[in-house]
Amino acid sequence: MKPTTVALLLTFVPMPLFAADSKPLKYPATQKGTVSDDYHGRKIADPFRWLEDDNSEETKAWVKSQNEVTFSYLKTLPKREEIKSRLTKLWNYARVGRPFEQGGRWFFTQNSGLQNQSVLYSTTSLEAKPDVLIDPNTMSSDGTVSLTDYTPSEDGKLLAYATSSAGSDWSEVRIRDIAKGADLMDHIRWIKFSGVSWMKDGSGFFYSRYDAPKAGAALTEKNEFHKLYFHKLGTPQSEDALIYERKDQPEWSFGGGVTEDGKYLIIQVWKGTEPKNRVFFKELSQPESPVVELLNEADAKYEFVDNDGPVFLFRTNLDAPRYRVIGIDTTKPKKENWVEIVPQAKAMLDNATTAGGQLFCEYLQDAKSAVRSFDFKGKFIRDITLPGIGTAGGFGGHREDRETFYVFTSFTEPGAIFRLDLATGQSTVWRRPEVGFDGSAFETKQVFFPSKDGTQIPMFIVHKRGIELDGTHPTLLYGYGGFNISLTPSFSIPRAVWLEMGGIYAMPNLRGGGEYGADWHSAGIKLKKQNVFDDFIAAAEWLISKKFTSSKKLAIMGGSNGGLLVGACMSQRPDLFAAALPAVGVMDMLRFHKFTIGWGWKSDYGSSENPEEFKALLAYSPLHNLKPGTRYPATLVTTADHDDRVVPAHSFKFAARLQECQVSDGPPTLIRIETSAGHGAGTALNKVIDETADEWAFLAKELGLN
Repeated sequence: MKPTTVALLLTFVPMPLFAADSKPLKYPATQKGTVSDDYHGRKIADPFRWLEDDNSEETKAWVKSQNEVTFSYLKTLPKREEIKSRLTKLWNYARVGRPFEQGGRWFFTQNSGLQNQSVLYSTTSLEAKPDVLIDPNTMSSDGTVSLTDYTPSEDGKLLAYATSSAGSDWSEVRIRDIAKGADLMDHIRWIKFSGVSWMKDGSGFFYSRYDAPKAGAALTEKNEFHKLYFHKLGTPQSEDALIYERKDQPEWSFGGGVTEDGKYLIIQVWKGTEPKNRVFFKELSQPESPVVELLNEADAKYEFVDNDGPVFLFRTNLDAPRYRVIGIDTTKPKKENWVEIVPQAKAMLDNATTAGGQLFCEYLQDAKSAVRSFDFKGKFIRDITLPGIGTAGGFGGHREDRETFYVFTSFTEPGAIFRLDLATGQSTVWRRPEVGFDGSAFETKQVFFPSKDGTQIPMFIVHKRGIELDGTHPTLLYGYGGFNISLTPSFSIPRAVWLEMGGIYAMPNLRGGGEYGADWHSAGIKLKKQNVFDDFIAAAEWLISKKFTSSKKLAIMGGSNGGLLVGACMSQRPDLFAAALPAVGVMDMLRFHKFTIGWGWKSDYGSSENPEEFKALLAYSPLHNLKPGTRYPATLVTTADHDDRVVPAHSFKFAARLQECQVSDGPPTLIRIETSAGHGAGTALNKVIDETADEWAFLAKELGLN
């Protein structure tokens, strides 16, 4: 239930809070309902439940009123325009994506500088002038249509490309005739969490989708019953052939990929974000061949890498928490016949790809990249010499390729693209962006500090050279800590501007991430999730103890699962931080599984449906642990109206409760709700610049950054 329309009329009440120009700031009063839920015999009130209905006029009015307060405040911040100008100037540089070849044509993305979306180009030679193939900037008046995927056919004549509107996870696929520059009649809709994989003969492609959602529920309805289809070119979507579904498994998802030799369709099967999966396959030479359930025990993670005839190569953590590469002969698939190709190493095997008959293993050594190449039998070929300490990625290609490309980046150096000669192992620069940022003026160090239970946690710290450790430096502590995701060094314009402003940037590698493999991940999930928050709090305390900063100069930031991190830590230790920037966060840990793909996060979080997990979730759920009369850090919650990954209701309810609980003379607690944007991917650049300027100006004021 939600309060009546009359009860939800928004009114403004004076709060003894002050805007940047010292005028009193007024928040919209958020009405409270009487909804409550019974969790295992315990009643939990949910007074802001009505904000979950993003289509209601009441919620829309609330969003409008909150934005009016927030943007009125932000535009008065003294450094905002200066910061926005610097962001715009730095972002105005040409940047190119890693190129790949198909059917004698090269494909890569490029952004001239301030284009809202990068443009896809194609050329027959990397030395020739490329042609524009897909320009998403022309698909909307405000730059909010993004190109989310693109896959050329085997002969390089057709391109299947996917677009998304306003940042939603939903995408639709069209087919472009490359020579003509025109689209065919084919139009595929309601695709989510899926790529496109062509048949070798170009007759059609495989993709995955959900059934069309109910009217008005596309951004909130629970996503279940994923299905794998084949679309034959020139036919309507209604005639697409269903390749695989599981009516008995509503939470299973499917991804179909055709092997390079065209002989097999590899079907990856997963359930939410569980770190274990299944792998099936189908022989494409026989149209009526059955789907073979090759790996159906869900006993480990299996990532298909490539095949050597009937032998499939997998990156797996089976009996190897830091991963290894194994080979499974599908003609004798029993486990006793499996072969270890590349054994587990001390470093975590983060990725495995192939090109030119070589197997490239990308390792993380204390969250820094190291790359080695092997042959398909596991014989070591060489270590790939990287330009320095940072993050490398790429290395994929075709079996007959003589070269491959990879990207290398660090905190202070933009991502350069390198060309690797597969015969000699020599790297040469293919493209190096020119950015008006002097990375040599800054230094990066990696430290290790003890968490609450004594576990050593690594942390990168970036700052201007020669600073004095006197506890006076405004510091931004950024974290994630979940879903087996690794945080590694990378360059970003927002971070560069923060550093130029005199700020310190600190990034710990919290448990729950993937930096050290499966054990590191499992140490920060479900009943152990508090370890992640303890790690982050310990990072803050270490930075203060070592005189990098002080509580009055320390801000925390994170997005999505990182937004949960920020919300949990500011509720547990409000005294430790001066400011907080929780972005698109998971804030209601009792109801996250009821929206879109939220049920898929149970593998990391657990579920309120389980009595023991309910207790753990309630103990840290940001929404439920805010206490009235507490002095919370200055907070700028950010979310977007088209976020169908972490629905904005999480942020709405958290912001309403935070405003209710903040002490009367406390710092600002605001929510910034972007329109025509989603969880982050594909957001128009002009919106990114505006939001970053708001965030940095907010921190500049709250941390006293001159």
